[in-house]
Amino acid sequence: MSFLAFFFIVVSLLSFVVAQLLLKRAMESTTTSGFGNLRFVSRVAGGIALMTISFFLTLGLLQRFDLSYLYPFQGLSVIFITLMAAIVLEEKLNTQLTIGALLISVGIVLVSLS
Repeated sequence: MSFLAFFFIVVSLLSFVVAQLLLKRAMESTTTSGFGNLRFVSRVAGGIALMTISFFLTLGLLQRFDLSYLYPFQGLSVIFITLMAAIVLEEKLNTQLTIGALLISVGIVLVSLS
């Protein structure tokens, strides 16, 4: 795999993760000020833009790589979202969630080795 292909895989993954975080923050802001405020609209627009970037990058990557090769990278989004939710959104990680994320990581490694 070339550096450029790896770069686009990482950008696709990170744009998906950041989009999820933005959309979560947008929905949290509606509890106090509703759907009409600028903070909500800008976060939703940013989240949708990043989801769109992730979608089209993934389509482009599917032209070059097998789905069975790309899918383990997409599986990493679960790990990154879990970690970033704990760091950025200050969500609590319990033992069950941590063990689940670790099992997903092991599964991704096993699939990518085959």
